Amino acid sequence: MLRFTVPESLDGERLDKALASLVPGLSRARAKDLTAEGVVRVDGRRAGKSAIVAAGQELTIEAGTHLDTDVTPEPDADLAATLVIRLERPDLVVVEKPAGMPTAPVEPSDRGTLANGLLARYPEMAHVGFRKREPGLLHRLDTETSGLVLAARTEEAFEDLRRAFTDDALDKRYLLLCHGDELPDSGTVAHPIANHPKDRRRVLACIHPRDVARNAPRAAETSWRVLERRGSWALVEAKASKALRHQVRVHFASMNASLANDELYGGESLPRLTRHALHASHLAFRGDSAVRPFEVTTPLPADLQAAWDSLA
Repeated sequence: MLRFTVPESLDGERLDKALASLVPGLSRARAKDLTAEGVVRVDGRRAGKSAIVAAGQELTIEAGTHLDTDVTPEPDADLAATLVIRLERPDLVVVEKPAGMPTAPVEPSDRGTLANGLLARYPEMAHVGFRKREPGLLHRLDTETSGLVLAARTEEAFEDLRRAFTDDALDKRYLLLCHGDELPDSGTVAHPIANHPKDRRRVLACIHPRDVARNAPRAAETSWRVLERRGSWALVEAKASKALRHQVRVHFASMNASLANDELYGGESLPRLTRHALHASHLAFRGDSAVRPFEVTTPLPADLQAAWDSLA
């Protein structure tokens, strides 16, 4: 549990503003959300965002609460030395993130993320990006997803590549293992995606018009081609240029082709595999007047390759 004592300087302030002042990196919007979630107490009692606090009162936030603070990660030189850099240029880098490593910290105290390592190796990224805790990062991968991540080293490159993402000018592909009995050899799935209304860990593929009307989803499109089949399993290349959170995973689950070991979306287990079978394998940009073209490809990592080989 986090505890704070209201100082004299915040006497008479609204609760949400006081929280934002006391918690490093906490936005005013997130402070309002915390009070709405009922995880904030003033002298042991729940209070709304507009409650007025007094000097000397104790503010507490329940243990395990996701704060979503925006603080620059601590550079980690040891981690930087282990990073696998697939492309390094003055304007950008493409790095291969291993499975099990978060892309960026959730809380200021988090360590061992890709962002911690990138900052140590490329300190100029501290002033580039969407937010402080995502220095230089153009996109993220789930913690258990391995593969290629693109980061900009200059603000000019970041803005140009951000527009490229928006305009579908970046070619992003994935390799995955899935249950393939009902999966055609190729195709496209375009169910819009929304946050799951009952489970914050998941997203929802809005297949029925009722789900679209209720959940205000975002457009999403994933195309695929089956590279090889072994029994009821398939090795697949998927393409999703924008790739919303969990997009590839939930799209395949919506086709009764859940990824191997993806417990969140009903995936069956494969021997020798301890995480969901998804790898970001390809990143390419055709280039423009600001950023030169690039293309980077990486094969299946050892754990996914071993799982696939076990099916031979």
